Amino acid sequence: MGDLLGVAVLGAGHMGADHVRRLDQVVSGARVAAVGDPEAARAEDAVAGLDGVSVHTEVEAALDAPGVEAVLIASPGPAHEEALLAAFARGLPVLCEKPMVPDSMGALRVMEAEVRLGRRLAQIGFMRRYDAEYRQLKVLLDSGRLGRPLMLHCTHRNVSSPPDFTSEMLINSSVSHEIDAARWLLGQELTAVTVLRPRASACAPEGLLDPQFVLFETEQGALVDVEVFVNCGFGYQVRCEAVCEAGSARIGEQHTMLVTTRGTAGEEVPQDYLVRFADAYDREVQAWVDATRQGRVTGPGAWDGYAASVVAEAGVAALESGARTAVTLAPRPELYGPAGLCHAR
Repeated sequence: MGDLLGVAVLGAGHMGADHVRRLDQVVSGARVAAVGDPEAARAEDAVAGLDGVSVHTEVEAALDAPGVEAVLIASPGPAHEEALLAAFARGLPVLCEKPMVPDSMGALRVMEAEVRLGRRLAQIGFMRRYDAEYRQLKVLLDSGRLGRPLMLHCTHRNVSSPPDFTSEMLINSSVSHEIDAARWLLGQELTAVTVLRPRASACAPEGLLDPQFVLFETEQGALVDVEVFVNCGFGYQVRCEAVCEAGSARIGEQHTMLVTTRGTAGEEVPQDYLVRFADAYDREVQAWVDATRQGRVTGPGAWDGYAASVVAEAGVAALESGARTAVTLAPRPELYGPAGLCHAR
């Protein structure tokens, strides 16, 4: 391994281009060695001004490019399985954006492939584990000072949904973050899900069931509710309140700049997840680079990616049926240790 970790970034869209910028300008100890994207022009735009970066339209070509020692996958979810398996075949450590693989069977195949290797190579990009407020809440809950957690109340709001966003994606794309955050904060697996549908907002595209109210049950009897509203129109808001036996704690109040003008006062509301969680993304990628340079893999792993996909699938089934839907996970491989141990450090 050279002085700087050579990273191949797969996917040069909104998320991938931001990771290229982050690796080049924010993170220490790494450099962008290659970028892969089916659209060469998009990849060229993402690396404009960077020296020594090769551009490729095929996954294998990007992974085999000179200087590549690790992979950051930021392509659309359906492309993740192929990229992960190709990286595993080359023994390359990976940071893969969520979802690890959108469907549970594909996620299971990826996890089983890593188990066959006998060592972890993949970290999954559930960046909320690296957010300062979420980490503070995790430490508090783990301390036991508030007693056993009874409920988590979560809010997930976006200004607007992108084109072709479906009702199912409110769960398997948006709420997938709450799925992982709840598992991590509580140290428990989710065992069942129910989805309630209020009347659709007039601001939602025709046919989109937005907002939704998602209720999860955990293996130790806690409840997790999520209000997901992806066309709220005013900003990006993520909040979480833990209600425990001896107290409660709330994060996500976003104490940002207060603007006073012409008889009014108000706080600015972030308009994008890349703004709200900028520090978390920076911390996540830096931690991945540091661990990779030391030959280690930390943070959420393939088991966490698999579990999130299974729970999200159950959530989509609950949305379609209107019924409470049980979550059934495969046995947890020894490679990933007992539940709750794959924490961000």
